[in-house]
Amino acid sequence: MTINDPVGDMLTRIRNAQMRGMSKTSTPASKLRQRVLDVLQAEGYIRGYTRVEHADNKTDLEIELKYFDGEPVISKIKRVSKPGRRVYSSVKDIEPVQNGLGISILSTPKGVMSDALAREHNVGGEVLCQVY
Repeated sequence: MTINDPVGDMLTRIRNAQMRGMSKTSTPASKLRQRVLDVLQAEGYIRGYTRVEHADNKTDLEIELKYFDGEPVISKIKRVSKPGRRVYSSVKDIEPVQNGLGISILSTPKGVMSDALAREHNVGGEVLCQVY
């Protein structure tokens, strides 16, 4: 099975797992997915993730989801830039998500980072998703 939007697939797996109340979910591994998970972990939206090697030379990322008082920490996770419509933003045009309560994850020339870190490093880039 081919996946046209790997990041969108990962976000959907996270969203579906949280709706079912699951503690973990997995997704095929890639560098971009791993970098997005690094940002989610640094910002406190997931507990963490581990890289799982399978015998058939496939690698998965097992994501540990985070809950607070029985509710998922991620109330909404939305893909912004899609394969059919890429969304880019300069550092001046990066807007806060939910009045600063959420984050945008950007792919910049200096790596994948949150919107606050992108403002700090004074770089813009492709807006991958918004989380709050």
